[in-house]
Amino acid sequence: MSNSIWAQDKAQKRPPNIVFVITDDQGKGDLGCEGNPFIKTPNIDKFYSDAVRFNNYHVSTTCAPTRGSIMTGRHTNRVNVFHTITGRSLLFEDEVILPQILAQNGYVNGMFGKWHLGDNYPYRPEDRGFSEVVRHGGGGITQGPDYWGNDYFDDTYWHNGKTEKYKGYCTDVFFNEAIKFIGTNKDRPFFCYISTNAPHAPYNVDEKYIDLYKKNKNIPERTKRFYGMITNIDENFKALENKLKELNIDDNTIVIFTTDNGTAAGRKVYNAGLKGGKGSVYDGGHRVPLYVRWPNGKLTGGKDIDNLVAHYDLLPTFVDLLDLNFNPVKPLDGKSLKPLLYNENQDWENRILYMDTQRKQNLIKYKAYTVMDNNWRLVNGTELYDINTDLGQEHNVINKHPEVTMRLKEGYEKWWQSIMSENPNERYAYIKVGSPKENPSRISSHDMLTGKFGHMWHQYGAVTAAQATGRWKIEFVEDGEYKIALRRFPRESKLPINAVFPAVEKSIEFDRTMPASKKNDFTEAFLYVANIQGEHKIEKNQEEVTFTGYVPAGKYDMEAQLIDAQNRVHPAYYIYVEKI
Repeated sequence: MSNSIWAQDKAQKRPPNIVFVITDDQGKGDLGCEGNPFIKTPNIDKFYSDAVRFNNYHVSTTCAPTRGSIMTGRHTNRVNVFHTITGRSLLFEDEVILPQILAQNGYVNGMFGKWHLGDNYPYRPEDRGFSEVVRHGGGGITQGPDYWGNDYFDDTYWHNGKTEKYKGYCTDVFFNEAIKFIGTNKDRPFFCYISTNAPHAPYNVDEKYIDLYKKNKNIPERTKRFYGMITNIDENFKALENKLKELNIDDNTIVIFTTDNGTAAGRKVYNAGLKGGKGSVYDGGHRVPLYVRWPNGKLTGGKDIDNLVAHYDLLPTFVDLLDLNFNPVKPLDGKSLKPLLYNENQDWENRILYMDTQRKQNLIKYKAYTVMDNNWRLVNGTELYDINTDLGQEHNVINKHPEVTMRLKEGYEKWWQSIMSENPNERYAYIKVGSPKENPSRISSHDMLTGKFGHMWHQYGAVTAAQATGRWKIEFVEDGEYKIALRRFPRESKLPINAVFPAVEKSIEFDRTMPASKKNDFTEAFLYVANIQGEHKIEKNQEEVTFTGYVPAGKYDMEAQLIDAQNRVHPAYYIYVEKI
């Protein structure tokens, strides 16, 4: 056998690589290939023309919940990711997730961009099966867990758990680092997860991308910036594809393009005929693009699949498609889409699927939900739409189809009972401190359990001193002496608790990076956790207030507060816990 034939045979038998691109807050209508007459996305449009397209693919209505389901194959309400903040975006440690399954089957995994399933051990991507990670903090650049002062340009990200400064625009950095990862691992099966922060607000992007839409008076300024961020993604997508071709691995690479929820800023310009946007339980909030291409697997040619499918179907599809060794410990909500991809099952069942918008500390029955099958949408139990004739969900026909309404309502009742059988409201994700995996732990108010959160989860909240009370779920993994520092601003800022500074002179609607800090009357810091309880005065120019003590290993509720001269309570927006 010649060397060339041997190499070809070896390549054909090697498991395919996976490149999974997911953007943030981009809806189904925010692409040229989906009919948008204004947006410039020529490269993704070209990919669409040769991909298998799922036209009836549904995700959660906001970002972290979608990621929770993609990673687990389970409904996000089961896995503690039914919010984007307040400790309910930390993916339960005992969930087995996609990169772990792939790693156990010989894949090397890289993650670039937005994680949003936990910023502390044991929830970080590097704790969950990824060996190469470059990510920002929280659910978006500028949010509380993110590195202080990031603004999308020349920012500092976490590289395998350590902070590192990068040159360039955030999307460019994440794609460039992904391309480096691909080049390094081209000779072995890899999973490359590119999860862009863009086009999430704030809508910061180079002016040249805004200028592409400058003359169009039909597009609001906010949307021009949003579209500019998407066009930048499109350019990076082309660079990614070029690299796969250059390395001669494009034929044996499964490339996926999708998004995490409905549009955040494009709905009023073009919404692909859908009603609603991000956060909505109408189809515009959760029906998004899903394109798949794999030449060696004969997944090409511009094929359309119209069956109702969901984000939690992706993990079982990978397992089936790649013949992965995986025995789920917990029941999956998803099912393999391989029969649809290969026309193996013409009798695909008319499934009933469920999406909701919870965004509270605990799951609440009947809160903002939709029940879906191939033909119908039941919204909040009071609206029924024939989705095949009324894509825009304009005509409520609930009084004309009582039998359909009853069937979908009964389905919801059984589904909710199934969710509650796993006791999600009685379980919490505990941040583990004192571990050699992360010491000290940098914890933010983003993950504080609270019913009143305002902007306490954002860097803006620290600057403007947003009021809130609540608690963190903390597990001390070892007995020992601990030092716990309470701060208003993170250590990298070098700002005292009572720092005052002016606003950045840019529009907050578009790209303002920091509002004004005016509050300078914090007088006391209070901490209660395990056997440490007390108050310390805040001195002039003091950056942090430190408490020390012996803590036995165990799980605890922690309260950490900054108290002002009027005795008003604010969270410690940043807390550092270190085993000493």
